[in-house]
Amino acid sequence: MPMNIVVATGQLLEHWRTIHNVIIPTAPLTAADVAERAGRNRLTLGYAAGRLVGNATVRPPTGPDAVATVIVRILPEHRRQGFGTHYLRAELAHARRLGAQRIETVVLASNADGLAFAAANGFLEHDRYLLDGDTVPFVDLHLAG
Repeated sequence: MPMNIVVATGQLLEHWRTIHNVIIPTAPLTAADVAERAGRNRLTLGYAAGRLVGNATVRPPTGPDAVATVIVRILPEHRRQGFGTHYLRAELAHARRLGAQRIETVVLASNADGLAFAAANGFLEHDRYLLDGDTVPFVDLHLAG
């Protein structure tokens, strides 16, 4: 599925934030939160046929194990059309170019589509946790192998 992936900067950060907040309603981000994240992570937007279909975050590799985090979010109305797979492959390749030796992701536990997508793409769960005041846990997963 052909996609155009662009780094979110300037006004595009608001589009990135909107998608994040739709998919992760239990942990909405402010514009200031997103600006701070953009300073340390690669935030991108994915377009197909000129339509915004999702966003992604790549946290660069850190630590002695060179662990990177790759999170791809596809809007519900654009799921099951190949966009997530294409987007994930592109962002995994970017993380590997940065030197990632281990790749992790995180999915809100109530996002059944996201958990199924992660599992179908080789991610294995290794942790669940609640943020202060939350009732829906986040699920940490890592790419097998």
